[in-house]
Amino acid sequence: MGGWNETCLVDNVGLVGTGLHFGCDSEVRTGRWYALYVRSRHEKVVETGLRGKGYPAFSPFYRTKRKRVDRIAEVDVPLFPGYVFCNFDSGKRLPILTTPGIVGVVGPGNRPEPIEDHEIASIRTIALSGRPVQPWPFLRAGQRIRLQAGPLVGAEGIFLCVKNEYHLVVSITLLQRAVSVVIEREHVAPLF
Repeated sequence: MGGWNETCLVDNVGLVGTGLHFGCDSEVRTGRWYALYVRSRHEKVVETGLRGKGYPAFSPFYRTKRKRVDRIAEVDVPLFPGYVFCNFDSGKRLPILTTPGIVGVVGPGNRPEPIEDHEIASIRTIALSGRPVQPWPFLRAGQRIRLQAGPLVGAEGIFLCVKNEYHLVVSITLLQRAVSVVIEREHVAPLF
């Protein structure tokens, strides 16, 4: 399960067997989090390369069932296909851009645009929760919420009810992508 580091035990708790793999680095950086656009199916390779250079990077995966000719197989699929998140100083991005598999840093023109801190924090919280996660259509409108209790405490996003289940949908505005996780309604507090 390439992409996550055995030395980061605290951040990897609860991930084994959950179908979600989340590379992490406990080192505190002074840079911001950016989305890197990568070649198709190169998320794990890029993440490993960046971590080898000492940069905190992650590309969360989820486990899903895919139909094969002779069987149904469980496969790991990127939660954000074609993207890897990395924490670095945008003024010193040459070592990032020379990593094999990276196409570029996401942003308007040639300027990298950082991802909002609360969006990255919420994605990390969801990814480390061990709960089933799935991609979700990007939402711009809706009631914003923050979870006040449970394993997802502090995560912010949009509150939805789908098929009698309550969901927290967390969006990455820059990528216009979102993910959804099932939550308990009693843990929800509205944001105004």
